[in-house]
Amino acid sequence: MTTNEPDRDRPEGLDWSRYENEMTDNVVDLDAARERRQRDDDHEDQDDAAGPVLVDSLEAQRKPKLDRRGAERRPLLPAWLRSRAELRDAVAWAAGYTAHVAAYHALRLPKYAGKLALRSPVGLGRTVGGAMRWLFDLEGEPVRQATVRTENAEQYLHLSRQRDRRVRWRGIVALVVIVTLILAAVALLLAPAWVRWAVLGVAVAVFGLRGAPADRPLLDRAVVGTQVAKLTSDIVVRALSVLGIAGVNQALAKQGNGAITFPAPIVRDGPGWRADVDLPPGVTVGDVLDRRDRLASGLGRPLGCVWPEGNADISPSRLVLWVGDRPMSQVPPPVWPLLKASTVDVAKPFPFGTDPRGRVVTMELPYTNVLIGSIPGYGKTASVQLPMLVAALDPHTELWGFDFKGTGGLDPLARVCARYASGQDDDTAEAGLVALRELRAECQRRAAAIKKLPKDVCPDNKVTPELARRIKGLQWLVAIFDECQDLFAHAEFGKEAGELAEKIIKLGRALGVILILATQRPDAKSLPTGVSANVGTRFCLRVMGQLENDMVLGTSSYRNGLRATMFTKKDLGVGYLVGAADDAQIVRTYYLDGPTVEKLAARAYAARVAAGTLTGQAAGDQPETPATRRETLLEDTLSVFQADEAKLWAETLVERLIALRPEVYAELTRDQLGAALKPYGITTTQVWGTDPATGKGANRRGIDRTAVAEAVAERNRRRGESAA
Repeated sequence: MTTNEPDRDRPEGLDWSRYENEMTDNVVDLDAARERRQRDDDHEDQDDAAGPVLVDSLEAQRKPKLDRRGAERRPLLPAWLRSRAELRDAVAWAAGYTAHVAAYHALRLPKYAGKLALRSPVGLGRTVGGAMRWLFDLEGEPVRQATVRTENAEQYLHLSRQRDRRVRWRGIVALVVIVTLILAAVALLLAPAWVRWAVLGVAVAVFGLRGAPADRPLLDRAVVGTQVAKLTSDIVVRALSVLGIAGVNQALAKQGNGAITFPAPIVRDGPGWRADVDLPPGVTVGDVLDRRDRLASGLGRPLGCVWPEGNADISPSRLVLWVGDRPMSQVPPPVWPLLKASTVDVAKPFPFGTDPRGRVVTMELPYTNVLIGSIPGYGKTASVQLPMLVAALDPHTELWGFDFKGTGGLDPLARVCARYASGQDDDTAEAGLVALRELRAECQRRAAAIKKLPKDVCPDNKVTPELARRIKGLQWLVAIFDECQDLFAHAEFGKEAGELAEKIIKLGRALGVILILATQRPDAKSLPTGVSANVGTRFCLRVMGQLENDMVLGTSSYRNGLRATMFTKKDLGVGYLVGAADDAQIVRTYYLDGPTVEKLAARAYAARVAAGTLTGQAAGDQPETPATRRETLLEDTLSVFQADEAKLWAETLVERLIALRPEVYAELTRDQLGAALKPYGITTTQVWGTDPATGKGANRRGIDRTAVAEAVAERNRRRGESAA
C-alpha cells in the first residue's frame, strides 16, 4: 500500500502523519530531565554561595531563611486593620470614593443615554451581520476558497458537506428564534406602555454597547489615578548608587547589588512603601540624609514623598526609607481629634500631629518638659498652641502663658491663664522672670507638701493624676514661654532666668510643674545649655544648621541622623519629635486657625467657670505691673533704712520689707531682692554687721543706702524731664 492510498481505518481528511510527529515531539526523555534538574539545583547552590539574593526576588520568596529565635514575627493583620484610626480612614475613603463615582455617573446619565441611542443602529447592524455570518457559516469560507485554489477536490467535498450540515441545523435554530421574536413582538404590542418603553430601553442599551467603538468607552473617567511605581529593591539600590557616597560606590563595585541588603521585605505602609535597608559598612544614615534631594531624584519621586530615617538602636547603618504616594505638603491637613472635646485630661496623651504615613502621633505632658524650636515662620507658635489648649481644656490644670514676641499669638488663651503677659518690652521680660521665681518657690512648697504625705497616699514622692485632682495645691501647673530667647538673652534678667528655668526643669517634673519653651533662635546664648540638656520632650521644625539642630534635639542628634535641616520651604509644621516615643518621629502638627483657637478658649473658660477653678488673672485679679513693683520696691527699701544706718544686710532688708508689706513681699528672698534692684545699678557688697540672734559680728552681702537714695533721685529726675 502506497502512502498516497487512503487508510480505510482512519477518518476522512485526517492527516495522521502530522499527529504522529506531534506525539513524538512531546515524548519526555526522563534521563535528560533528571540531568537538567540536577544542573539547576547546583546552579542555585552556587548562587546562594555567591551572595545574598534580593529581598523581592523569586529565590528569596521561594526559599525563606529564618532565624527561629531572633526572627521578627510578621503581624497577623495588616497595619490598617490593627489601627482603629487607619481602619476608620480606610472605610471613610472607600465610602467617599464610592459616593463620588456614583454621583459623577448619575449626573451624566443623559449623556450616556444619548451615546447609547446614537450607537444602537451600529450595534444592531453588527448583531444582524454576525447572525448572518453564523447562519451561513461564512467564517469557514476562506478555508473552502483555499481548497479550491489548491484543487484538492476531496478536501473541498468534505468541507462542503460539513458546511451543508452546519447551515441545515443552524437554519432550524434561526427559524425557532425568528418565530419566538415574532411572538414576543406581538405580545409586546399588547403589553402596557411602560413595558414597551422598558424593552426599548434595554434594546437600545444592548445594541448601543454592541456598537461602541473600541477606543471610545461609554463611561467617562470619574477618578484620574496617579501611577505610582512599586518600590523595589532594584529601585532603592539604584537610587543609593547615584548619591555619590564613596562607601556605597566602592561596595557596589566589589559586591554588586549584594552590598546593600534588606533585612525585611519592602511592604506597603499606609499611603506609601517602607523599605528597611542595611547600608554597606562604614556608611551611616546621616550620609544619606545629607543627600535627600538626590535620593528623591534617584527614586523618581517628589522630594516631599521621600522620608529617610535612621534606626540607631539597631545600627548607624540601618536606614528606614518611607516613600509616599503623594508629597506630605499636598495631603489635606487632618482635623484635630480634640476639636469638639468639651474637656480633656491633661494626664493622658493627646494628639499632637500625624506622621508621614498619616498615623496619629501623641504627646504627654506629665513628668516631662517640652522644648520647641525652629526658624521663624514654620509653625512654632501653632505647635505651642496645641499643648496649651490641652492644658486649658482641663479645668483642673493651672495655666500660665508668656509671649515675648508680642504679636498676640497666644492672646485668645489669656482668658484662662492664671498669669499672662505679652510684649517685647522689659516689663514683659521681668514678668517672665518673676514667674520663674514663683515657679521655683512653688516647686519648693510642693516638695515640702509631698514630703509630709503618708507613703500609702504618695508612695513614689511625686504628683500623680489622682493627687493632682484630690489635693488642693498639687494640681498640674503648665507654664508656656513663647520666644523664650528674648528672656534668656536679656542683658539684665537672662542669667537668673536661665538658672531658674534649669532648676525648675530638674525639680518640677515630679512635682506637677511643666515648662513648655519655644524659641526661634536656638543657640547657646539664647537657650542655656542647662535648659536644653534637661528637657525630656523636644520638637524641632526647620532649622538651618547643625548647632541649632543639636540645641533642640540634643547633642549628637545631627550625627545620628536626626536632621531638621533637611526640611524644605514647603514643610510647614513638619519637624522631628524626640522623647514622645522610643524612637524619633517625623511629625506634621495639627493646625488650628485663630477663630478655632478662640472657640476652644471660650469652651475652656466655660468649663473652668463650671468647675470653679478660675484663678489669678483669669478670675479678675490684676497683678501689679513690673514697673509699679520696681518703683514700690525702691521706695520701700529706702524707707526701711533708719537714719543712722548706712548699710544693711540683704536678709535684714527682706525681713523689714515683709513686715512692711506682707501681702507683697511674703515670698521675697535675698537673691530675689538683689536681682530686682540690679536694673537700677544697685549691687550687693560686703557689709559688716551684728547678728541679733548670736550678738556676733560678721561680713555678709548687703545694700548701701546711698545707692538706693541715688536710684530714687535718678528716677524722680527722669519723671520730671518726661513731664516737662
